[in-house]
Amino acid sequence: MGPRLVPRLAPSRSMVFAAPVIAVVATVLVGALGFTLLGYDGIGAIREIFLTPLMSAYRWQDLLVKAAPLAIIAIGLSIGFRANVWNIGAEGQYVLGGLGGTAVALLTAEMTGAWILPAMILAGIIGGMAYAAVPALLRTRLGVNEILSSLMLNYVAIQLLYFLMRGPWKDPMGFNFPQTILFGAAQTLPIAIPGTLVHIGVPIAAALALTVWFLLARSVMGFQVRVVGLAPNAARYGGFREKRTIWLALMAGGCFAGLAGAIEVAGPFGQMVPGFPTGYGYTAIIVAFLGRLHPIGILLAALVLALTYVGGESAQTTIGLPAAAAGVFQSLMLFFLLAADILVRYRLVLGIDAASQAEPVATARTVAP
Repeated sequence: MGPRLVPRLAPSRSMVFAAPVIAVVATVLVGALGFTLLGYDGIGAIREIFLTPLMSAYRWQDLLVKAAPLAIIAIGLSIGFRANVWNIGAEGQYVLGGLGGTAVALLTAEMTGAWILPAMILAGIIGGMAYAAVPALLRTRLGVNEILSSLMLNYVAIQLLYFLMRGPWKDPMGFNFPQTILFGAAQTLPIAIPGTLVHIGVPIAAALALTVWFLLARSVMGFQVRVVGLAPNAARYGGFREKRTIWLALMAGGCFAGLAGAIEVAGPFGQMVPGFPTGYGYTAIIVAFLGRLHPIGILLAALVLALTYVGGESAQTTIGLPAAAAGVFQSLMLFFLLAADILVRYRLVLGIDAASQAEPVATARTVAP
């Protein structure tokens, strides 16, 4: 009999929380080895990506700014993942949020007032939620898998962005570059810490993490989400409506992704450009699982993933590492995290195991801790 996976009776709780650390360490080791074999300075790459940004006060600012949208999107996704609603469309919802904020910024380009920025953020949230409503409607009315529908909508959102940048929203004074006009002071986020790059999106991300943690742990809504995810049959027996939970999960994901998009376009970008979708929606999925779907863990995981962006840019200029290096490290991290999760919940049996003869062969899958 060949090797197979057998479910553990009770996965170790300590190993569940140690798995992200193991994944990060394995990523560092394998990444260094892989880039060395490719002819690069592997040790230098690890130093530039994972250590150098932590040693610089300026890089810390950049780290926090990049971690904020990742954390906000991942917190929204974690609500759905806990309910076993797999929203893979955060990238599209993030882009629609940015477009919603941009629309308000362009309409108010000649205006000033404290109401403009909240209106941009509100438009971003509405854009993200409206886009998430499509897979929610398809799932609850027609039974369409939300993984496929939300994933395909990402590409639609990006094509919509390209159309608007090259057509209706293109800056007529922008030397034919596909971009909007620069936003004014009323359309950009204020700085949270004077003299730094840290805008108010950073404290917003921290406040959202604490709020969601409280709601999931202490409210009936949070209890409903957790029960539907862990025991769907018990949830139905208890009177929890599955369709309402699906809508709640997808709307939460769209809301947070749209908010992140509006914050990003009103913060570091200061205008909408075709390069706006930097893959944050996909990276946030890794952040959510690396943070064990816990809001506080997600904040820490967002800093780790932000390191790959900030450090990756630094490594390009200092040791000539390719631009794809950040994506390689993110992919490795997700791979090792899933592998660690499988081994935490299942044990690998290489030969005949009498103790497991009565147990069915398991199909490996990842579930919320």
